[in-house]
Amino acid sequence: MSRAKDITKTNLKLLPYQVILRPIVTEKGMKTSEENNIYTFEVHQLAGKQQIKEAVEELFDVKVLFVNTQNRKGKPKRHGRSTGYTKSWKKAFVKLDVESRIDFI
Repeated sequence: MSRAKDITKTNLKLLPYQVILRPIVTEKGMKTSEENNIYTFEVHQLAGKQQIKEAVEELFDVKVLFVNTQNRKGKPKRHGRSTGYTKSWKKAFVKLDVESRIDFI
């Protein structure tokens, strides 16, 4: 019987620019940010919610209320006869305070 290692409790120290990989700028994301003040980011897979919150607050100088995360599985892809998968990644939804805003443009 194998035991899964809890990767969120490691002593790995990530810098803020290593935690936040990129913002996810889509039509749905922009609508959510305008209506609910929730922004989406691709984040490091080992980063926890507290690390993500601190990184966003430091990088963008905003007040974060809460963070929700999703682990996205890679999709199957084909190249000719060979098959493979795209990489798995982690997505974070960050809710900001009413007075805080992030401009990506």
